[in-house]
Amino acid sequence: MSEIKVNNIQSFEGTHGPEISGTVEMNSTGAMSLPRGDTTYRGGRGRGLFYGGNSGPINKTIDSITISTLGNAVDFGDALDGDPLMGSCASAIRGFFTGGYFSVSNNIDYVTISSTGNGLDFGDCTVSTGRRTGCNNASRGIFMAGGIEPATQFDTIEYFTMASTGNTSDFGNLTLARDRTGGSSSATRGLCYGGYTYSPAGHQNLIDYITISSTGDAQDFGDLTSAKSAGFATGNSTRGLHATHFANPTNYNTIEYVTYSSLGDAIDFGDTVATGRYGGGNSNATRSVLATGMNPSNTNNICFVEISTLGNASDFGDLTAARNGFGTASDTNGGLG
Repeated sequence: MSEIKVNNIQSFEGTHGPEISGTVEMNSTGAMSLPRGDTTYRGGRGRGLFYGGNSGPINKTIDSITISTLGNAVDFGDALDGDPLMGSCASAIRGFFTGGYFSVSNNIDYVTISSTGNGLDFGDCTVSTGRRTGCNNASRGIFMAGGIEPATQFDTIEYFTMASTGNTSDFGNLTLARDRTGGSSSATRGLCYGGYTYSPAGHQNLIDYITISSTGDAQDFGDLTSAKSAGFATGNSTRGLHATHFANPTNYNTIEYVTYSSLGDAIDFGDTVATGRYGGGNSNATRSVLATGMNPSNTNNICFVEISTLGNASDFGDLTAARNGFGTASDTNGGLG
């Protein structure tokens, strides 16, 4: 029997799954051959989450946005812990959050990004600390750095398999113990940006990197444009962005970027719509959505940039409540879109 050709299929997307486009051929038995057009895998469905944070008291709200569509965030559920300044990372299916400022715990919370609902217990980190950061590839999550005022800081890097609930394992160490860092990743490299050290007291400009699939100590990648802490990082599989920061006594609105495949210093990208610190970002393959945090009061600002095009951010919408120190997770960047 002859084949049935279904032309110009723009997309096919399962519950969590891949999107394909192009021309699909189906024979009389119902078997589908690979598309002859665009076969790029785009993990996830483009949802970004802002998890918990600080709005005076702890705010356990989880906000949700669709990264490709401008508009205000909507309620997703409630965080299990929700303590501000949590480290976070994501797969194409789950978002993960640990640490915090007030509770200084080793708990790992998680959510299933495609399904609205509350945070659940995943397991424990090897250390109890706050002010962490995270990164990931498609299957492995990383938490690193951290601090407990007034004197304890960590250079710890730990990892876990995101598909299976459980505890973290030791990965290696950063080049310098510090907290208030930012983290982002490509499919192969994870980066830790800037931060603050207690002794000697000071903001840092260093960028560390790891190869996520191989345990071991971090190495020097390059430097940020200046010494800074309390910023955040996001990006796509090619380019990492570091946005906003604090350098006592001032909050800043700068955005800078690196190309993951090439060691070197960060380069100016543009500015966010407002100055801030303790914000967070979510990305898909082309767009980063940036919430600026506090300035010096809490804000609900969300803005965005197109990752491939240098320039200033534009308004995206608002969080459901003004706050800072939220964790972030997106299924597209978790799927390394």
